Amino acid sequence: MTTRPMIACHECDLLQRELPLPPGGVLRCRRCNAELSRSRPDSVDRALAFTLSAMVLFVVGNAFPMVGLDVNGDLVQTTLLGAARVLYDDGMWPLAGLVLATTFVMPLLQMATMIYLLVPLRFGRLPYRFDVVFRLLQLARPWGMTEVLILGMLVALVKLAHIASVVPGTALWTFGALMVLLAAASGAFDPREFWERTRAAQAAGAETVDSVTPRAPTAMGSGLLTCHTCEQLVKSSTHSDEAACPRCGARLHARKPNSIGRTWAFLIAAMVLYVPANALPVMNTSSLFGSEKDTILSGVVYLWTSGSWPLAVVVFIASIAVPMLKIIALMFLVISTQFGSAWSPQQRSRIYRVVELVGRWSMLDIYVITILVALVQFKGLATIQAGPAAIAFGSVVVLTMFAALAFDPRLIWDRAESNHVQAAR
Repeated sequence: MTTRPMIACHECDLLQRELPLPPGGVLRCRRCNAELSRSRPDSVDRALAFTLSAMVLFVVGNAFPMVGLDVNGDLVQTTLLGAARVLYDDGMWPLAGLVLATTFVMPLLQMATMIYLLVPLRFGRLPYRFDVVFRLLQLARPWGMTEVLILGMLVALVKLAHIASVVPGTALWTFGALMVLLAAASGAFDPREFWERTRAAQAAGAETVDSVTPRAPTAMGSGLLTCHTCEQLVKSSTHSDEAACPRCGARLHARKPNSIGRTWAFLIAAMVLYVPANALPVMNTSSLFGSEKDTILSGVVYLWTSGSWPLAVVVFIASIAVPMLKIIALMFLVISTQFGSAWSPQQRSRIYRVVELVGRWSMLDIYVITILVALVQFKGLATIQAGPAAIAFGSVVVLTMFAALAFDPRLIWDRAESNHVQAAR
């Protein structure tokens, strides 16, 4: 009888055997309920088809205007790159760089790496240095925010409709379709099938752990390390801090190095910047009737009083509630872990998953500001410029995402595992 390969949960480190899945089935950790794997039939063909289609739409979307504003026959239009350029010309280069990275560079890198990896596999060949390219793909995935950009465009359109006639551009519909295709490509891509197809090119003599009898319930307790990039189990050595994954080349660690300290550093910086992000003006509007400075909260009030209360609720949740709750949740996780709390690790693991899931949506207000600044440029009539709070707010979003990435959820379970071992004695 063939022994099923072993896998370790990326959230609680529990060792378990990988089971065959029916089409569309999901394998979850029996301890923390994290998703371990998902059955994706025809993964390579479907992911490649979706990605190639997305690349075509990406080119079209960046070549045509997203939206236009018509004031007395004077039409102002902007592309995504043009909007970032306006921010740069206004001296807001950190904000321009953040918008460019999350809506252009990272989605492009995600699509390019998937095409590079999947086209050769489709024809039975191995891509050159597929291990490095796979790591680039995993790096780009959390930072591509096309879906948040689409929602930001919709909020901006509602605000612009009260100023002048809005003319939806070709890119608006193109980016909507692009969002769907990118999500479909990401959902269709199966890393396990990818590594099965490249197994013959793995480092010679790499140790397998499929037949190892675990000495403890967890990978670390059994002398094994889990690769964060490709989830390969590797036998640890005495120099584990210098070890590299034999499959993808990523650095291996029993736990993320200095996870608590780095998470605190990002959190403290985010908390400091959260105050000016909400107190200072995020947008400056100048017109024939004077100038007005808007904060994030005043923007929510404007949407509410203008009758767009559903969007007001969305902006309030994404731009005010989510950053604050994310900071509070991460502080709770870090403090409880640092003091060795054994309270409900299942619940704390769920909190961590939610924090990871919602973090990117705080970028909503940044994209709204980007569209407004690019379009409302009627010299002598009205202009909008990004305020200092926009940079502070963008920094808060990035810092909280870095904090979530720095935190190691397996530390939550280490205390529970220690208590279990002591009880067994």
